[in-house]
Amino acid sequence: MKEKENPYLTIYSDKSILHDSDGIKYEYIEGKLSASAQKRLKAIKENLEKGFLEKLIEECSSPNVEVNDLTDEQKETIINLVNSITSEVGRALVGLLVLQLTVKSLDTSQSIRLHKGSSNSGAFSWSEGIPMRVLDKNYITPVLRKYDLLRLNADGFMMTRSLAENYPYSKLYKAAIRGGRDEWLVLVDLIEKEKINPLNSLKYLLVQLLNKSIDFNKNADELLLLTKSYLNKKPTYKQIFDLIKLFINSSTYSARIFEIVIHCLFQAIDSQNCFSGYLVPLSQMRSANKKHGNIGDIELSFSPQGNDIIESWDAKYGKTYLRDELEELNEKL
Repeated sequence: MKEKENPYLTIYSDKSILHDSDGIKYEYIEGKLSASAQKRLKAIKENLEKGFLEKLIEECSSPNVEVNDLTDEQKETIINLVNSITSEVGRALVGLLVLQLTVKSLDTSQSIRLHKGSSNSGAFSWSEGIPMRVLDKNYITPVLRKYDLLRLNADGFMMTRSLAENYPYSKLYKAAIRGGRDEWLVLVDLIEKEKINPLNSLKYLLVQLLNKSIDFNKNADELLLLTKSYLNKKPTYKQIFDLIKLFINSSTYSARIFEIVIHCLFQAIDSQNCFSGYLVPLSQMRSANKKHGNIGDIELSFSPQGNDIIESWDAKYGKTYLRDELEELNEKL
């Protein structure tokens, strides 16, 4: 049995060559989209506009849906990728895999390693690539948000810088990606080598996301009932305050929980119409306030759009040195 080689990527001025561990060589030419790539992109867009992904989600919502032609190992890899999602990491990779599997289900000849494709000579592009950021923002993220499958930012998961490097997606992709990176890269390899059925993989992934969404809503309903039961016992102010402190301090994501708790306090005040302005919703992305035009975690604005701030509060947990925070605030202002 032939021993597997170490994969490597050779970069030239006009192309990249991926040397796979199986000895297979893939050549990716840089340049404006070719005529064949434009034709593929047009067909993919038309199918997405006709509701391909939405119809598939509806199909997968049925309790009788069956997904065949996947090995137990392949299923486990998909499950592990979905389970890697936390409040902080993992969503972008799962969203990206939905996009890649959707593209491959619609056109098996389209490479899902090449995430950039443009007819503009001033932009980086692979001649056989595909503009994943455009497809994501217009056709993938809106659908995943609509069906409450992934809590993604409205701008799309492809806005994540670590997914935008000018290298093909492979096990040699060096950007710092948090979440189920290993599982995602294994699946990308399987898809590109035609060792896994892309449509059945997409169905199985959607079923897992639908189950997660159902479980989350069930847990949320149970939590509301527990909260109501707790409040019916008439706890004192100190008991409630101590419980909230315990939750923050014992959480894996104490800083984010603290931000949410403070914002909840302002929501309670806002519900009593105590503010002269509008309470801006908590930013969807924890570390991208500049992108969203936020100054702090809690903001009161003169208008519902939230771009004319009356006052702003920024919640900090466990930080004793605030010089960097103040300098960042200066940049935002």
